[in-house]
Amino acid sequence: MRTLIPALLLAFGASAGSLAQAQSCGSGGGATVCLSASGSANDNQLNWTVSGNVSRLEVYRDTDADPAGRTRIAVPATSARSYADASANTGTSYWYWVKFTTSAGSYNSGSASAIRGSSCAPTAVTPYISANGSWTQTSSATVTAGNSAILGPQPTTGGSWGWSGCGTSGSAREQTITPAASCTATATYTNSCGAKTTQAFAITVPSAQTQVFPNPGINLGNTLEAFWPGAAAPTKALIDSIRDRGFKTLRIPVAWDFHSTNGTIDPAFMAQVKQTVDWALAAGLYVIINDHYDLGWFERNGFNSYDPAINAKLINMWTQVANTFKWYDSDKLAFAVANEPDAPTQAKTDVLYQYQQNWINAMRANGGGNAVRWLIVQGPNTNIDNTINFGKNLPTDPANKRMVEVHLYDPFDFTLMDTDESWGTWTAFWGYNYKVSNQWTNRNVKAGSDESLIDIQLAKMKYFTDRGIPVLIGEYRAGVKPASLGLTGSYKDQNYRSTTHWNKYVQNKIASLGFSGTGWVIQQDLFNNTTGEVLDWNMLGSMLGTSEIGPISGL
Repeated sequence: MRTLIPALLLAFGASAGSLAQAQSCGSGGGATVCLSASGSANDNQLNWTVSGNVSRLEVYRDTDADPAGRTRIAVPATSARSYADASANTGTSYWYWVKFTTSAGSYNSGSASAIRGSSCAPTAVTPYISANGSWTQTSSATVTAGNSAILGPQPTTGGSWGWSGCGTSGSAREQTITPAASCTATATYTNSCGAKTTQAFAITVPSAQTQVFPNPGINLGNTLEAFWPGAAAPTKALIDSIRDRGFKTLRIPVAWDFHSTNGTIDPAFMAQVKQTVDWALAAGLYVIINDHYDLGWFERNGFNSYDPAINAKLINMWTQVANTFKWYDSDKLAFAVANEPDAPTQAKTDVLYQYQQNWINAMRANGGGNAVRWLIVQGPNTNIDNTINFGKNLPTDPANKRMVEVHLYDPFDFTLMDTDESWGTWTAFWGYNYKVSNQWTNRNVKAGSDESLIDIQLAKMKYFTDRGIPVLIGEYRAGVKPASLGLTGSYKDQNYRSTTHWNKYVQNKIASLGFSGTGWVIQQDLFNNTTGEVLDWNMLGSMLGTSEIGPISGL
């Protein structure tokens, strides 16, 4: 049996040639170093363990097991525990030692041998990317922020994969990424004989233009959308005053159908709108024109089911508008399809978006500047919560220049409500520092309806800007309570001051989030309709977002 056991051990070693060799140890000076070696197509790999304290390590090599005549090939750090000998010749047997030094002297590990294998050619990698639902042989792609792409290099079998960059990880060949910024992903393919190939994927994420229209903005309300008598026509003096006071964007509500006969817009009315737009653009303002309520022919049609007749009317009306402004600056004049379409369910929103999709397609097909003009679609009811709950799947745009519009009048009991109802009561004092403690305390907004509510509501719309879709807050405004509600003296003043705080806070919050905003202003409100004279400098400052009136203390 004394001769049988070594033979069995030798047979096991021969059959396990790809396994790491057993370590060969050497001791001295209170330390022990154990060395193993293995060969691959790329190099001979040495690994060792150290017990005890050593002050120096040296790696030696020879072509026989006799240490006499060996050559030092490396002086690794004392913390090193491996070394790759890439200078070894293919097919040659080498013996290795690790010489180690302690405070007592220098000593050697046992010897370990290895043979570098024959050359292993790397495998060619073919890059593929799926960025729009179909695979393309390419190593680069452009992906809109928030969208995903799949990286899927080939070959599909025969080796292993590793990844780094762009959010890739693990060993799966296909990697789904959702980059927020431009990045490079690197795939490393190791074939069956150990050779590695790398492939870089360059992913470009265009910078999202989220604030399309500069702030602050304002509405030309109750003017060209008026369907009642007595509304004053716009004047150049008014438009210039709006510009001179510091506003940069003008939203012009328009009632097109009200001024139409048998589907044809009155040429005189079209000329009046055109003149107003021309004044605004000449003044350096950005301009938005919409179809604003217009007796509800579109916005209040119910959206219970798709109606081809309504769609035809919508496209006919807007085609006339598009033809009139066909060659106007596509970045400074925008079209907004509606104002506040009443679609407060998922089913109704789906119908609304079908009309809006057809509208986008028609505007793009009109050509000229309309092929790339900014187009604005409204979320259901232009309500933030409805838009988030039902309207995230916006109509698509081949030009990728569409915005989503919502309005902000939260909390409604403070901004617009002026009668008590069974479902709620009006309030007059908004803002942490504007609430009263002695009289009219029941008219303080409820807890959670102050500044934090604005923060929460507007932050929801980052869902869209995070995906490269700009947001327009097309209307927002806190109105002063009418005298009929009985507020007098300091309490009436506190309500006014509170509205200036709301307007300024909202305007600045809109700007800080990268949205565009146009505050709601009507005739004889901030400006004289004809001369453009400022009628309320304090409220003007709040709408510009530059000033507010502080609270009266002690109320």
